[in-house]
Amino acid sequence: MKYIGIIPARYASTRFPGKPLAMLGGKPVIQRVYEQVKKVLDEAYVATDDQRIFNAVEAFGGKVVMTSPNHKSGTDRIEEAVQKIGGDYDVVVNIQGDEPFIQQSQIETVCRCFEDANTQIATLGKPFTAEQPLSALENPNSPKLVVDNRGYALYFSRSIIPFLRGIDREQWMGKFPFMKHIGLYAYRTEVLHEITQLPQSSLELAESLEQLRWLQNGYRIKVGTTEIETVGIDTPEDLERAEEWLKKKEEGGRTKE
Repeated sequence: MKYIGIIPARYASTRFPGKPLAMLGGKPVIQRVYEQVKKVLDEAYVATDDQRIFNAVEAFGGKVVMTSPNHKSGTDRIEEAVQKIGGDYDVVVNIQGDEPFIQQSQIETVCRCFEDANTQIATLGKPFTAEQPLSALENPNSPKLVVDNRGYALYFSRSIIPFLRGIDREQWMGKFPFMKHIGLYAYRTEVLHEITQLPQSSLELAESLEQLRWLQNGYRIKVGTTEIETVGIDTPEDLERAEEWLKKKEEGGRTKE
């Protein structure tokens, strides 16, 4: 199968304008994302609506395509990018432009989901651990998901799912294998085209989760499992934490040498 990775990147951001070009360890965030993707996929492009990002990607030798500034979602931006790039790709992988530490194994896991011929869309889930605080599970900015016995998503929610009846809430973390949604997606190319034609659904509007539009319209989403926590850059404070994490990682590498 032929895979292509597309990294949607906007300059405008309410909480952190210009974050794709923010420097992290001496490189723009978008460059770090691109380099991680290129370790796994033969083809990778940044899809942007901003000339500054376009120029920055070209400057570090990456492939980039300019897209409309009017898209309402990264999925729509990716569909336009795929149409402009052309080529005969079976699967399109959507990697968030603010995930500089996305791991090779995570991209490989979501791609392996398409070994199942019934997979139309794929994404990742990470099990919560019993050691994590209940607040991590309750965080509405960290969507949860539940899957069926064959690994397909049943539902995504900002609420805790499932509700554990008859068990004290403080004991929930150790009583059920709750799963956190990791926002890495892949789509069969023809499915990507179809889902971008769908109007917003009632569940999507209620939870502000785009993947509910696909589920509500009957599409099947295969969920791969990862044990790796992602470190997204949503705010300047996240960038500071990422910088510290990167320094510790580099210092650890030098110590081993």
